[in-house]
Amino acid sequence: MLSPTDDPTISPGAALLDRVRILLDLPPVRPALDTHATVPLPSRLATAEIAWASVASAMLAAGLSPTVIDPHRVATAYRSDRVLAIDGVAPPVWSPYSGFWRTTDGWVRTHGNYPHHAAALRTALGLQDDADADADAVHAALEERTTADAVAAITRLGGLAVAVSAEDPAADRALRAAPLLEVRHIATSARRHPHHSRATAPQDDRLPLAGMRVLDLTRVIAGPVCTRTLALLGADVLRIDPPHLPEPEWQHLDTGHGKRSALLDARTERMHELLAAADAVVLGYRPAALDRLGLHPVVLAERYPNLVVAQLSAWGVDHPDRAGFDSLVQAASGIALIESPDGDRPGTLPAQALDHSAGYLLAAAVTTLLQRRMREGGSWYTGTSLRRIAAELLGMPRDREPQGEVEFDIRPHLARFDVDGTALVTSRPAMTGLEFDAPHPWGSDQPSW
Repeated sequence: MLSPTDDPTISPGAALLDRVRILLDLPPVRPALDTHATVPLPSRLATAEIAWASVASAMLAAGLSPTVIDPHRVATAYRSDRVLAIDGVAPPVWSPYSGFWRTTDGWVRTHGNYPHHAAALRTALGLQDDADADADAVHAALEERTTADAVAAITRLGGLAVAVSAEDPAADRALRAAPLLEVRHIATSARRHPHHSRATAPQDDRLPLAGMRVLDLTRVIAGPVCTRTLALLGADVLRIDPPHLPEPEWQHLDTGHGKRSALLDARTERMHELLAAADAVVLGYRPAALDRLGLHPVVLAERYPNLVVAQLSAWGVDHPDRAGFDSLVQAASGIALIESPDGDRPGTLPAQALDHSAGYLLAAAVTTLLQRRMREGGSWYTGTSLRRIAAELLGMPRDREPQGEVEFDIRPHLARFDVDGTALVTSRPAMTGLEFDAPHPWGSDQPSW
């Protein structure tokens, strides 16, 4: 290890779990957990450690012991897109417009999985008349541009691209000076009476959120992993998507377990009726977009007292207009160059670990705050960002070279469902001892509790 922890007898994952435990005022692990089995997610950075600590945090918040975590189960869950099968076929999870591209002076990373982002990329590169433009066409267009010109052209039209950059230790230290999870009480001028289910103790000790209503306004892995975890812990989770922005089927089926799914314009009165009856709302849209929709966390807490508001963003609330995904944050934060396979080409973490870790950590905070609200009342806010998770990972111990891949039998870690006639194979929960309910087809439910 290049950066040993202060106490070499305590694993980095156990040290991170203890920090999250103190932050959320959770009880200590009994017996004390200084080491743990290694999660097989090999990389130079401490991907295995942050994955274990994130899942362990969610378990501890739920009153479950992290000592029972199966490291193979965690690795499978973090790489769920690799084991996903729909009617026996592994879906293509990356668009030809998503990837690393060499420029005249470096590299850029693009993300074009959504059709509107792909269209913006094609237009920026002069490929707008070719809806079937392939990766070779993108490569040819980008290799003639500077990194700055390429990023500016693509983002100006609403596409997604970042420069592949070296890590900035000073910037990461500044980010780590703020808590990994922001937690605060939001004072409100009014009170509302909880609906009856909030006062009902769960019948199953493993389901501490039974009876809780969670409104899910998230997309793309991190937020859906958070709300999938809340559903796993017994919450009634209702995901709402805008009718004009379809979700890729594979992406929804990979993270939609145990949730209902409905389509609704967020600006309608019906949305506010849902919020008025919710215990928590999880927000995953850009902060500026939330402001335009009247869904700023402070506004929600004031309008709906006793609400727990959780917020996820790619870059943090200090960058309200900037859209992003795990792959883009890896590239911009320095992770891609650290994980280079050859010292030239950018690389990636062995999983979309920023997304998954953010999801489990935020689920831990929401679980804790829902229980705290039961005792203390009031509205509560919690939030984090993929960039903050990246800064945490970059501050953890790292290896000079990644360990080799570990072969293990994934079959015990797979779940099978019938989703409206579709045969679905996905990963089982990373949280040992619990099992998912099947996802509902996207948009198939009514927007009601």
